[in-house]
Amino acid sequence: MFGIRFIKVEPTDFVLQFKRGQVVREGAGLSFFYYGPTSSLVRVPVGSVDVPFIFEEVTADFQKVTVQGQLTYRVADPRKLAQLMNFTLAPNGRDFSSDDSKKLPQRLINHAQVLTSTSLRSTPLREALGGSDTLVASVRDGLRAAEAISSLGVEVLGLSILAIKPTPETARALEAETRESILRQADEAVFTRRNFAVEQERAIKENELNTEIAVENKKRQIKEAQMDAEKSVAQKKRELREAEMATKIALEQQNKDLLALSTANARDESDAKAYGISAMMKALSQTDPKTLQALTCARLDAAQLVALAFKELAENAEKIGELNISPELLNGLLSRETK
Repeated sequence: MFGIRFIKVEPTDFVLQFKRGQVVREGAGLSFFYYGPTSSLVRVPVGSVDVPFIFEEVTADFQKVTVQGQLTYRVADPRKLAQLMNFTLAPNGRDFSSDDSKKLPQRLINHAQVLTSTSLRSTPLREALGGSDTLVASVRDGLRAAEAISSLGVEVLGLSILAIKPTPETARALEAETRESILRQADEAVFTRRNFAVEQERAIKENELNTEIAVENKKRQIKEAQMDAEKSVAQKKRELREAEMATKIALEQQNKDLLALSTANARDESDAKAYGISAMMKALSQTDPKTLQALTCARLDAAQLVALAFKELAENAEKIGELNISPELLNGLLSRETK
């Protein structure tokens, strides 16, 4: 009525009232009356805004990927943004008189797309699919450092990459390769498990063989101990035999010494007897044989004398012409012989 209007803005909106080219009122969450024909209102949203985006890019190995994410920003300096973009309200005080308010998110998305494209062009497909955190850090830092964004008075609060997807053909190829890799890993796991089972079986066999070897070694040690004992017994027996032999040798030596002594004694005795006989014979050699014969005959009996007489007769047989012996003499001699 009469051009006087009322406006009330939210705390997340910053309003500026221009009159004759000068700012006469400004602030967030204001409510006031103003004269429409001479006032111009600018409302800049200062709350955080989430802007989703999705676009296709090419990786370093010339593979197309679809990047899907979300950008969060807010207007940190509404006066600076109001000078560069048109956020003027329409006369109704509710709508914007231009579409610049819709262009701001697109500018940010375009800049994010440029940074994403630059980052992906130096990243292979596999690294890009698994390196979303690296891409987020690179693009976020690039947006915060971009002069074109800071000059608008806009602050980037955050950036998130929800998905990086390859084309369906590439996805199927990667799935096939991954599937083959998983199957190969499964085969390797089966092989490893079987190899482990074989190793365990071999370890069991080795333990059994080691046990058998230990038993055989123990038996061998027992046999060696028995052999050593037998050798010790044999050595003792041999030593006993050697001692007995030494004793026998000593006895034989003693016998030999005794025999030699006995022989020497017998020889000395024989020498003494021979000396005695020699002395007696020497003495007898100097005696008249007739005297010796008479001495000998004196000690003989009658038969011995008769025998001696016959002996002398036999020695002088060539001188005897005839010899008569009476029967009585022969009978007496024979009967004496029989007795």
